[in-house]
Amino acid sequence: MSLHLATTPAANALLAQDPLALLVGMLLDQQIPMEKAFTSPQVLAERLGVPRLDAALIADYDAVEFEELFRRVPALHRFPAAMAKRVQDLCRALVEQYDGDTASVWTTAADGPELVKRIAGLPGFGQQKARIFTALLGKQFGVRPVGWDTAAAAYGETGAFRSVADVVDGESLKKVRDFKKQAKAAAKAGS
Repeated sequence: MSLHLATTPAANALLAQDPLALLVGMLLDQQIPMEKAFTSPQVLAERLGVPRLDAALIADYDAVEFEELFRRVPALHRFPAAMAKRVQDLCRALVEQYDGDTASVWTTAADGPELVKRIAGLPGFGQQKARIFTALLGKQFGVRPVGWDTAAAAYGETGAFRSVADVVDGESLKKVRDFKKQAKAAAKAGS
C-alpha cells in the first residue's frame, strides 16, 4: 500500500502498517496542515525510540515527559501541550476499551454506523472526524463493513475530494484543498 498523507516515505510507510499511527495522525489533523499531522506519528515513534506506536506505552508515559516529546523542535503540533494530552487520553481509551489493539476498533465493528459510533466515542474525535476516518479506512484501507460509505456521509462518496480520505496523490490533495477553501468561503459568506 502506498499512502500520500505524510511528507516522508518513512512516515507514510508507518501509517500503512501501524493502525495507532494512522489514528493519531487523524487526531492531530486539526489546525495544522494535513501532511504535518500525518508525519508527526512517525516523528513521535522516533522520539520514543520505537519502530511502531504502542497504546499502552503512551498511556503510561509520564505526562510531562510526553508533552516534552511534542514540544521538541520541530514541535509535533501547533498546540503541543493540548495535543500531547489528547494523544495520551486516546491511548488510555484504547487500552481500556480495546486492550490496546487499535485495529480492533474497526475490524470488529458490525457495520458502518457502529464503526462511526466507536470512532466518535474516542477522545479527540467527534462525528465529523469519525466520518472522515471511516471514509479513509474504506477508501484507502479496504475496511468496509456493511454501510460504511453511508455512515461516512458525504465523505464516503466515490469520486469526491472532500477530505484526507480522498488524498491519493498531489493532484487529489490540490482538489481537496480547493474544496475546503470553497467550503470555507461559502460558510463565511453565509454568516
